This record gives sequence, C-alpha cells and structure tokens, in this order.
Amino acid sequence: MSELVLVEIAEGVATVTLNRPEAMNALSLALRHALHDAMRRVDADDTVRAVVLTGAGTRAFTAGLDLKELGSVAGGLGAANATDATDNPVKAIESCRKPVIGAINGVAITGGFEVALACDILIASDNARFADTHARVGVMPGWGLSQKLSRLIGISRAKELSFSGNFLDAATAERWGLVNRVVPAGELLPAARKLAADIASADADFIAGYKKLIDDGFALPFGEALALEHRISSAANARVTPEAVEARRAAVQARGRAQ
Repeated sequence: MSELVLVEIAEGVATVTLNRPEAMNALSLALRHALHDAMRRVDADDTVRAVVLTGAGTRAFTAGLDLKELGSVAGGLGAANATDATDNPVKAIESCRKPVIGAINGVAITGGFEVALACDILIASDNARFADTHARVGVMPGWGLSQKLSRLIGISRAKELSFSGNFLDAATAERWGLVNRVVPAGELLPAARKLAADIASADADFIAGYKKLIDDGFALPFGEALALEHRISSAANARVTPEAVEARRAAVQARGRAQ
C-alpha cells in the first residue's frame, strides 16, 4: 500500500504531498493522521525552513473529507468539527511554525478548500479550481472557511461561492486575491519550491516569530494588532545590535542587486 502522505526534504524545503490520487486525495481518517504526523515531523526538523504542501496527480489538491468513509462509519461526521490536530488537517497545518506554501495542483473542494486556506501562501496551477459545497452536502463548515474566506476576498464574494457551491477558476481566484499567483501546471512545483527556497534563505527563528506575529495580529481588531506589533517589536529590536545590522547590510544589498 502506498504511503498516504509523502515527505521529500531538499535544501531546507520540505515538500509534503497528499497521496490518494485515485480518490482525489480525499481526507480519510488515515490520511488526516498521516498529515498530522508529517507536519509534526517537518516542524521538528531543524533542517526544514519552509514547507510546500500539494496533492498527488493533476486532478485534485484535495476533494475534502472522504464522504464515502463518513457515510459508512458511525460518528464519522464528527471529523468536520474535530479540534485535535491529529484529526483536523487545518489545525495540523497551522501548528507548523514554518511557512507553508500551498501548491494547488487541481480542485480544492469544501474541506479541501479549508485546507488550502490553512496555508500561509497559495500558488495555483492554471487548472486549479476552488469550491465550497457545504450547502450542497448539508454540513456546516467547522475548519474555519465561513470566517476566513470573507476576510480574504470580501463578504459578498464569499457568500456567492458558499451559497451557490459554484467553482472558482484559478484566474478569477488570483484576481480576487485568493491566490498569490497562477502558473502553468508544469511549473507549479518549481515555482512553489523556488519561493520556499527564498524564504528558507532567511533566518529561521526570525521567520517563525514574524509568522506568529502576523497570524496573531490578524485575529485581533486592528488597534489591538498594532499594539501587539509594538510590544513584540520593541522587545525584539532592543536585542538587535548595530554590529548585527551592519553585518547583514551588505548581504541585503547584494541580494537586492541580484533580483
């Protein structure tokens, strides 16, 4: 039997692949547990500085919860409201302190859409599509979609997607600000890994702290978020010496000239 989640680590970047292409990478209980284990592994590995999350094949990033499994297992629907990271893939991804780039290689449907939204950055192939079919299935979202989507693309657009269950193509997703960029399917992983490598070249502890600051602030009212930044920034910057700034200045300038 094939591994349900593949992990490949090279040059500071971990590529985590949901590996059930025959089932559109649907999030079975076993796959959710395997993803949790994979995210814990890459989070604990000091050689990993950034993560790329994608799906096997070209049809699907992930089609969301495995509805066949849910319909055949007593209490299976509880997975939609699971709060433990071992059973909730969104929690598993968000628990990773390292930046996670979602490389959306196909459809991201319902729970799969929620998994995509758990990533820090999204790059989509030109055949990627997004859909929220909660209203069609009759299951309320429990992994954050009802609150995250409207904050990303606006409440009216979020309602359009969630109430209709219609698919959103990659080009429109980019125009609406849901994904950072769209690339040809054959260039998806190279593009995601290149960005991950750029991130991996920065100080890992600083990036982890910066990610936490952005995420914590995003969950607060704007004024409180600014106060949080001031508090964290003041404490961190008090420890930065002029010598440290000077030591990094030349490297920053050289990188800027090379870009």
